[in-house]
Amino acid sequence: MSTSSEAATALRYLDDLKPGDRFVSGEHALDEAQITSFAGQFDPQPFHLSDEAAKSTLFGGLAASGWHTAALTMRLLVGGGLPLAGGIIGAGGEISWPKPTRPGNVLHVESEVVSVTPSASRPDRGRVVVRSQTINQHGDVLQQSLYNLVVPRRTP
Repeated sequence: MSTSSEAATALRYLDDLKPGDRFVSGEHALDEAQITSFAGQFDPQPFHLSDEAAKSTLFGGLAASGWHTAALTMRLLVGGGLPLAGGIIGAGGEISWPKPTRPGNVLHVESEVVSVTPSASRPDRGRVVVRSQTINQHGDVLQQSLYNLVVPRRTP
């Protein structure tokens, strides 16, 4: 299993990856101010803006927007949690949020390569399917994602 510090020094090309490869990101501590700031700009619903307003919703208290959790996940992946040469280039995927992200959560992302497929028509790249989970300090899975990524090959 790679850690973010190892990952930061060794970018992986398509040829370096195989199913079962695992990566773990660094951490991000989330607080109420970050949640309400993101929500105010991008998802201004009461349960993302105010703990008091959120108490009467199905969340029962302040919860981060799923899109905030997704953005933090991307930041953690780009910061070394998924060390792909050429960057993390999405070509589709799936996402779900089994539990809400809350103030005080400390997030990290665990990712696993599901499949690696060289392109038949473009020999300089291929497709990698990666499954990621965004997890808090209690081990709760807050976001699950399955990404189809375009990854370059090493030049011969």
